[in-house]
Amino acid sequence: MTAPMTAPMTAPMTVAAPAAPKGGPMLSMESGKGVGEDGAVGGVESGVDDFAGLAAKASADAGGVPATLLDGYPRTLVEVSVSGRRPNSDELRRWREVGAAAAESGVPMRGLINLYLSATSLAWPQLPGVRQQGSAELLRPAGAAILRAVDAAVMTLTEGYEEVQRWAVRREESLRREFIDDLLDGRGIGGLAERAERYGLQLAATHVVAAARAPEAFVDGGSAARQVETGLRFRCGPRNVLVSTKDGLLICLAPHRLEQVADEFVRQLTGVLGEAVPWRVGIGGPQSGPGGVVRSFEQARNALDTGERLDLPERVLRARDLLVYQVLGRDSAALAELVSEVLEPLRATRLGPEPLLETLSAYFAAGRVATVAAQRLHVGVRTVTYRLQRVAELTGYSVDDPAQAFTLQVAVLGARLIGWPNRGGAA
Repeated sequence: MTAPMTAPMTAPMTVAAPAAPKGGPMLSMESGKGVGEDGAVGGVESGVDDFAGLAAKASADAGGVPATLLDGYPRTLVEVSVSGRRPNSDELRRWREVGAAAAESGVPMRGLINLYLSATSLAWPQLPGVRQQGSAELLRPAGAAILRAVDAAVMTLTEGYEEVQRWAVRREESLRREFIDDLLDGRGIGGLAERAERYGLQLAATHVVAAARAPEAFVDGGSAARQVETGLRFRCGPRNVLVSTKDGLLICLAPHRLEQVADEFVRQLTGVLGEAVPWRVGIGGPQSGPGGVVRSFEQARNALDTGERLDLPERVLRARDLLVYQVLGRDSAALAELVSEVLEPLRATRLGPEPLLETLSAYFAAGRVATVAAQRLHVGVRTVTYRLQRVAELTGYSVDDPAQAFTLQVAVLGARLIGWPNRGGAA
């Protein structure tokens, strides 16, 4: 289970409203020059008589973004216009914190930037460094200093804002990953229903799980997973499907009432991976409740495993079509005994049992037509008939006898399911 990530800020920042200086001189942050009751900086008249009023006007121009987010920015403009200094580290840190606080409060970034640009525009004609200059040439240094301050403010505001956004995205991804793991593993089922509503799922309803497997494992945030999810959400709605990964599989969970989702999942996968990649999709049966999601997922995964073991040609395997293989696999001891009893004599051949086992498998897959089996195996028809005769000689079971052919076919399927002769089953 993935632990929730720690937020970059321990608590939202409370920003005090800027106030006009009164009651004695106020020092600027870096220059040490006084700002007196008359708004003078270092003995120079500031001209910005009402900082709070300017902040309120900027807030109105920005569509009501809180003026408190300016947090002393107009006063910095006053100092920069006179001294030409760059914003200091304390100011940069404060603006970064303001950006983070705005993100946490849900203030749009464009609104925050608009607030600062409006404050700059309103303050410009009143700044002492601007009012003192008698010509454009003399005004140029003050203008350059102010633009540097604006640039630094905007950049640090966005850095703080984006940091909080990145943290929020990572935390949401972590919570989503944790929920999907718990859902598909069947952990904490009692509390899953409430968490599921966050992702538009009603777990009391009936759902179907589809699982895709490809040579290259699917990963969260991978290109293939993102493209399939985007396509599905566009076609089926943003809250009707849940697409994620699990153990290298690409998982699609959807309500059973939306029967087209599974087919659309296959269509999107085909468009992303193409026909050349040997991918497969297993589709579980419709199941209700949180526990039903687990069962449907297991059915989808078992369908993929069965298709791989039996080398089935179909790309899309539905659990309901593979029930006979599930029946065979439920009693593994009896199945292993059947395989050993019927097929063990094939080990006596010089080339081992594989060629004869492959011929039997192709023969039954071809509807017991030797010419079709020969085409699939890329051998002559006489080779197929010779091998079938050899099977009869070694095992005592002939494909010409319906009952014996059925026994052989079940034994061949069982061998594929338990991995005989390479692993499992008979030694």
